[in-house]
Amino acid sequence: MARMHTRRRGTSGSDKPAADEPPEWSDVDAEKIESRVVELAEQGHDPSQIGLKLRDEGVTGTPIPDVKLATGKKVTEILEENDAKSDLPEDLHNLMERAIRLREHVEANPQDAQNKRALQNTESKVRRLVSYYRGTEIDPDFAYSYDAAVELLEE
Repeated sequence: MARMHTRRRGTSGSDKPAADEPPEWSDVDAEKIESRVVELAEQGHDPSQIGLKLRDEGVTGTPIPDVKLATGKKVTEILEENDAKSDLPEDLHNLMERAIRLREHVEANPQDAQNKRALQNTESKVRRLVSYYRGTEIDPDFAYSYDAAVELLEE
């Protein structure tokens, strides 16, 4: 399948190994994992960063290769249950941050045509994601603009 804003084909990614249960060397209690997930979220980590920290550091020194296999829930589901979920979905938040950085760069460097195009592509992706999440994750009347993105991310 081709990439969104180029004519080139995408590179293939790796697949997760098929597993029905966590490995026996990772025998951490599900409640401890959930409390660690909430603790990391309160420290300001995103769900993807939480997964990486649990994989690398683990809980009480034992790594957690897959939170969903160990607990039966995704990281975002655990955060929803404990009211530690962020206001914006992580992918939309990251794209908005990127669009803000690009806009500030293009305003400071108006001759940079390559980054003008990158800004257009990024804002296009943001608008597409906003229409996807509208009504479920974000307000039904939300429309993306630079000022709205700055206002949302300052909170």
